[in-house]
Amino acid sequence: MYKIKNKSSYKKRFKLISNGKVKRKKSNKLHNLKKKNKVRKKKLSKNKIINLKIIK
Repeated sequence: MYKIKNKSSYKKRFKLISNGKVKRKKSNKLHNLKKKNKVRKKKLSKNKIINLKIIK
């Protein structure tokens, strides 16, 4: 039987916080920043909180 590996990419992208919620960064902030306006770039730099109870 083969070894089951942990998903280390998830460990790098998501952080667990209290009350069973997960914190992640928003996408689309790495390139093509000239096309995006200042307000949009500021909103993309903030973190997003995911409630896992909704997903289940």
